[in-house]
Amino acid sequence: MKSVFDVERQELAALLAPSYRATQIFKAVYQRWIDAFGEMTDLPKTERPRLAEEWKIEPPPIHRRFDSIDGTRRYLISLDDGELAETVFIPEAHRNTICISSQVGCALACTFCLTGKIGLKRHLSAGEIVGQVLVAQRDNLSLVDAGNFNIVLMGMGEPLHNYDNVMKAIRILHDTEGVSLSMNRMTLSTAGMLPAIERLATEPDIPNLAISLTGATNEKRDVLMPINRKYPIAELLDVVRRFPLKHRQRVTFEYVLLKDVTDSPEDARALVKLIKGIPAKVNLIPLNEAEELEYQRPSDETIERFHRLLTQNNVDAFVRKNRGNDISAACGQLMKKWA
Repeated sequence: MKSVFDVERQELAALLAPSYRATQIFKAVYQRWIDAFGEMTDLPKTERPRLAEEWKIEPPPIHRRFDSIDGTRRYLISLDDGELAETVFIPEAHRNTICISSQVGCALACTFCLTGKIGLKRHLSAGEIVGQVLVAQRDNLSLVDAGNFNIVLMGMGEPLHNYDNVMKAIRILHDTEGVSLSMNRMTLSTAGMLPAIERLATEPDIPNLAISLTGATNEKRDVLMPINRKYPIAELLDVVRRFPLKHRQRVTFEYVLLKDVTDSPEDARALVKLIKGIPAKVNLIPLNEAEELEYQRPSDETIERFHRLLTQNNVDAFVRKNRGNDISAACGQLMKKWA
């Protein structure tokens, strides 16, 4: 059976007669949260059973949900082949965040990230990516505030390693007859796959771009993020400088602070020099520790010193608050734990 979540509205329209059924189905599924064709009263009764035999419109089932003391929720979502997608819902005062995965596992093997330790199991389909959003949305929000969230592609996997499925999912979520999520409210994070970033720059609709940087020199990044050996830091920054940005839009650089590895004043000054002239902000992420990782979180004083050095040099920098650490939902901790 085919999944509606796997197709764009134009694709669905080409498969249905009359073609406007696609818009009716998109509105019902994404805007009214209907998960059975029998409830679509705007469709002819005679068509509903046939559509139900051909198309699946139920969001994927939740395998397990973990609730943090800070309100964060981590989901293990069941996929048709028995694999699990990992998704995190982060409640916030003004707008919630849904962190979604693009792969099961990851091939890039960043040494400070638990996901990299399990390797790449497989890519997620567009529908499996979209399905994560619907699960987190419907389990935490009501129809009244259904649009009160942002999406970050910062869960399991390297989004640009699964380029076609990720961009298709983004287009489906962006469709005005569906979830209708603005590109400004979607952020794609990459470790630095240069050809894919260049391809992304040519898209008609582009989400916000975040670069997982961490090391500010080749020497450190080669060890922490092996992808740097293929795409060195100078080449990465050259592509970022040429990336098309809208008025007042900025690139986000994510920088993980590792005790005695990436947290020194020299590291801070190297980072300032590296991103000079780029419309950017820096998210400082103190390491979320785990027993499987060899690194440690810096002290609060060290974190504050690093942050102060950036701001004193006119870099907009923010320290990301730890969320969901008690349920292994924090940044870099997704590993399908307690499945």
